[in-house]
Amino acid sequence: MDNNDLHLRDYLRVISKRRGTICLFLFIVLTVTALATFSATPLYRGNCQVLIEKVKESNLTGRYIQNRYDPEYYETQFQLIKSSGVARRVVQMLDLTDTPEQSLSNFSTRESILSAPLNWARQLKAVVFSALGLGKTLGEIRVLTPEEEALELQDEMTFAIAGGISISPVKNTRIVNISFSSPNPEFAALIANTVARAYIEETLEMSMKSTRTTIEWMTKKADEERLQLNASEGRMQDYMREKDIVTLENRVAIIPQKLSEIGSKLLKEESRRKELETIFDKIQSSNENMLTLETMPVVASDKTLQTIRGLILKAEQHIVELSSKYGYKHPLMIKAVNDLEILNSKKTAEVQRITDSLLTELELTRSNEINLSLQLDETKLEAQTLNEALLQYGSMKREVDANRNLYEALVMKIKEQSLTDENQTVNLWLVEKASIPENPVSPRKSKNLLLGLIVGLFGGVGLAFFLEYLDNSIKSPDDTEKMLELPIMGLIARSTPEQHSLETVLLDAPLCAVAESYKSLRTSVLLSSSDAAPKRILITSSSPSEGKTSTAANLALALAQSEKKVLLIDGDLRKPRLHRFFNLKNNEGLSSYLAGMTDQCPMQGGPVPNLKIISSGPIPPNPSDLLGSSRLVKLLESAGEKFDIIICDSPPILSVTDSKMLSPLFDGTILVTRHRITTYDQARAGIKGLKGVGARILGVVINEFEPERGDDLYQSYYGEPYVDDDAELEKAGA
Repeated sequence: MDNNDLHLRDYLRVISKRRGTICLFLFIVLTVTALATFSATPLYRGNCQVLIEKVKESNLTGRYIQNRYDPEYYETQFQLIKSSGVARRVVQMLDLTDTPEQSLSNFSTRESILSAPLNWARQLKAVVFSALGLGKTLGEIRVLTPEEEALELQDEMTFAIAGGISISPVKNTRIVNISFSSPNPEFAALIANTVARAYIEETLEMSMKSTRTTIEWMTKKADEERLQLNASEGRMQDYMREKDIVTLENRVAIIPQKLSEIGSKLLKEESRRKELETIFDKIQSSNENMLTLETMPVVASDKTLQTIRGLILKAEQHIVELSSKYGYKHPLMIKAVNDLEILNSKKTAEVQRITDSLLTELELTRSNEINLSLQLDETKLEAQTLNEALLQYGSMKREVDANRNLYEALVMKIKEQSLTDENQTVNLWLVEKASIPENPVSPRKSKNLLLGLIVGLFGGVGLAFFLEYLDNSIKSPDDTEKMLELPIMGLIARSTPEQHSLETVLLDAPLCAVAESYKSLRTSVLLSSSDAAPKRILITSSSPSEGKTSTAANLALALAQSEKKVLLIDGDLRKPRLHRFFNLKNNEGLSSYLAGMTDQCPMQGGPVPNLKIISSGPIPPNPSDLLGSSRLVKLLESAGEKFDIIICDSPPILSVTDSKMLSPLFDGTILVTRHRITTYDQARAGIKGLKGVGARILGVVINEFEPERGDDLYQSYYGEPYVDDDAELEKAGA
């Protein structure tokens, strides 16, 4: 069916066609639901409401503690309420193991209609294993001590209580419903209330146990930290005595100033040395030229030399004055000249003294520079040694401080936890106790039945469409025309052997539905062409057992009854059946003629005057070779001159190639299918094979059509036998 052409009526048609399946599924679901509902043990639910608050940390130190959002907190509490620890505490608080039979009967057994057979099977298994001696190896039979029996019973009750607890938080609140279901209403309320109390005790015990464990761990850790603190303090004291840390700190404060002073002096001496070296280089380059030496700034600036030079100037001026009065040999002139020479000698000696003093100063400056460099290096080394000692001391001091802080923090935390252990905050309060329920919560009969009705109805409809989807067989004529793109030539109604024989239905019961189906097929064949009815018609099918032989035989009878000269040929040389239909001899036939054993193809008369039949004859070893001979063409041409219509039965298309060889020799081919047996895939494969050899397909015949399982359109027609009103009137007149 083309999904693009689906309409609401198509869905309604599927529902109407599959209404039996829908009703059966609905009946089964309703029956199972009713049996399970009315056979189930009524359960009562005890429900109490509790308020769960997240525990706030105790802040005994005065520090602000921010409560962080914990999305898993409440889910964790729900799982804790349903834990086996709380359930076991409930068993112990109520002493349920003292009355085991009465206590076990109060638990929800969830019995159903299958409980009895399952219990019987378990008992039978235990008896068989015991008889075979397999109990010990398989663990089925084991003698328990009273203590083991008590523990096993306690575990069983614990498991039952833990499995029966249900938690449902109230929306937008911190209130939680704790529920427990039981066949006994008093027991249900008692367990619900006891679970709340057991959870409070379990929470307190867990918190106190955690606090005690924390205190023990912190106490042990504090002892370890105290020992480490003492050891680190001892190492620091020994180091302080060894390095004299008390005076070392004062030395550390002086050394930077000392380094600065030595550095300044060293810079001055280095600068002075370079200056003196420059002056000394100039003195050496002058080659002791007195005029050059005198002009040097360092020499010219000497006060003694300046005084001598002033006296020499005065002496020269005096000589100039005397020379204007006296001659060179005058005693005054001689004395003045001698005085001038003495002054020049003093000047030369003074210049020599100045240069010697500069050289001495240069050597002294170099010596001072070397000494200051050595002092600077020694001071730096001393500063580095002191820094290393102080760094080691600082590291030890930090270690001591860290150990002391950790130890003091642990001691403070131990005291805080000790006080917190005595002041635990309970995070659960019982808001409303569970009262004894009056009405059971399970089973809800009306709800279950309504749910069963809905599930059965929709499940049945879904099953109907699922079966329709899986069913790929030919069903509806309309769907067949759409899927195969071929017209429906006829719908052959289904008949049973008790009603009439299919081979003689047109003779024995001409007014029945099956006979009318073949007459309708005859009309479709005669009107299949606008020019004239096809003279050569091949009847075939996709697969065996689809009714092609009966269709060929009855179509030939129907055409013969309409005053047509009909020749019926059994072209199935592999499994022929036409001779059995009409009780004919089959010692000679089509195979004999095609093999050249006879010059004329033997024909036999049928049950009606206008019908001639050519049987298959003996089954040949090579049917395909015989059907491909030219003698078959001559037979059809000669028979076409004598008969109005030639009908040939042939083997299935998908089994052998005989039909593909025969179809090009005929004017039209009719494909026979079987209602709800032939699939669309098989029919398409057969049509594809025929079209591949150029055959003209007239249409499709749906054989053994069941109108009672099809559409109402065909049910109204095939529901009652067809009666000719004129024939009934003639009978009444007679």
